[in-house]
Amino acid sequence: MITQIKTFIKDSYLFSPFAFWCEMVEAIFLITASAILTFTVLDPATKLFIPMYFLGSILGVISAVIRKAAFVIVLCSWFTVMNAIALIQLFIL
Repeated sequence: MITQIKTFIKDSYLFSPFAFWCEMVEAIFLITASAILTFTVLDPATKLFIPMYFLGSILGVISAVIRKAAFVIVLCSWFTVMNAIALIQLFIL
């Protein structure tokens, strides 16, 4: 099982190192943003987690385009647009 996981990760990197690193950073942003939201749910730290969700979503779109994952592109694009609207409301309006 561990060998299969290692092989999967290695193959993912070999297919596209750039997409691999986009996904790695995306995962860090999204996991961190999710943790911030979870631990501040009663008084959400929106100025912290919304920009992280936005950046993670952009990286998700980039890696999904490289990997030609159509529905992941749709989902990450949706998240990017929604988080862009949230950023505008939070920091500009």
